[in-house]
Amino acid sequence: MGGEDHGVVMWFTGLSGSGKTTLSIMLKEELCRRGYRVEVLDGDDIRQSLSKELGYSRKDRDTNVRRIGFVCRLLSRHGVVAIAAAISPYQAIREEVRAACQDRFVEVYLDCPLDVLIRRDVKGLYRKALAGEIQHFTGLSDPYEVPVHPEIVVPTSRESPEASLGRILGRLEELDFLDRLRPV
Repeated sequence: MGGEDHGVVMWFTGLSGSGKTTLSIMLKEELCRRGYRVEVLDGDDIRQSLSKELGYSRKDRDTNVRRIGFVCRLLSRHGVVAIAAAISPYQAIREEVRAACQDRFVEVYLDCPLDVLIRRDVKGLYRKALAGEIQHFTGLSDPYEVPVHPEIVVPTSRESPEASLGRILGRLEELDFLDRLRPV
């Protein structure tokens, strides 16, 4: 593989509150326990640092996803499992990141119905968005395009986080991604 250690880009996408941060941290802990190098790029954290000047227009959202994808691609070229946990609502930009990462990209769609997310509303964001306090809220006033062909679909409204983690790890093994990685 050209002398580089190839990692993988795990792209967690789904609506706010679907479990992206929870599952990305759980996956990181498990893969680190197994000896892999792992970094999580959480969308909320990236918005506070690397992309803090961006708004929520489609152009700004695409720029944010491109930045996350760029960092993930760099990390994966050096044998790191780069886990992106970002809503990334648009199919076209996710496909652009996939193409840039080539065969090192695994899209994980966290499938959770909007009504369940509104009921859960862990961060209180849905309440604020429904009250008009937050504009351009993905899934309500802005679109979310469901992935067309994700490698992994996780029904987070119907299973525990532990079961979801097991589903993700099992699928990674089926796809032979873990075999391609070298533990440290």
